[in-house]
Amino acid sequence: MKIATFNVNSINARLELIKRWLTEKNTIDILCFQEIKCEENRFPFKDFEELGYQCAVFGQKAYNGVAICSKFDFEEIQKGFGDPFWDEQKRFMRAKIKGIHICNVYAPHGDLDGEKHIYKLQFFKNLKEYLRQFDLKKEDIIVVGDMNVAREDIDVWDADLLRGTIGFMDDEREAFEDFLHIGLIDLFRECHPDIKQFTWWDYKNAAVWRDEGMRIDYILTSNPVKDKCESIEVDMWPRRRRSPTPSDHAPVVAIFAD
Repeated sequence: MKIATFNVNSINARLELIKRWLTEKNTIDILCFQEIKCEENRFPFKDFEELGYQCAVFGQKAYNGVAICSKFDFEEIQKGFGDPFWDEQKRFMRAKIKGIHICNVYAPHGDLDGEKHIYKLQFFKNLKEYLRQFDLKKEDIIVVGDMNVAREDIDVWDADLLRGTIGFMDDEREAFEDFLHIGLIDLFRECHPDIKQFTWWDYKNAAVWRDEGMRIDYILTSNPVKDKCESIEVDMWPRRRRSPTPSDHAPVVAIFAD
């Protein structure tokens, strides 16, 4: 089973790119999209159905939004946390597929200080509390998405330059690590302890060609799922495009044994 997490920075703007990627380059079983930037009635269901997917969408006009598209049947779908405060921004959904709980997350970008920064820190606390309902030592859990945090110096192109900036602030990183400590494994780092690989590059200054990026997109798993992982990689093909216009993120793709 091949799973991908991909911040598409507008699903409709990226549709032709995604279709080419899926048909020409990489066959994916379960697609988890973030920042789809459209309400459910504007999501291109038909295009994905033609590729063999059924899709569940938790969308928002012009901002945020998450979707899961699967070639397998959905056993459960939960859109949002079930809390009006946290669900005002469409940043989370969960689906159960083939017995695995897949949580799709688009964490807030935040700010250097103020309300947006506090909201981001509290978001990770809320996400942690939500996941406490599962036994991460025994159950199959996969948490994917754009977390908008780089964990370590190896996860940014220039740690000295970026330290203290959004996505690489001490309290953001501490909040994310605290979240991981409930029993989630950063699968890419588990499989590639020494590789410097990014998932996001600014559109400016040809950053992707200079490889001036950050690793902020993750596939996180409970222990039982970790043991089934056969590979995990960042697929650079959708990012290193001039046409169709790419997202500023590259997808992370993992393969799991049945």
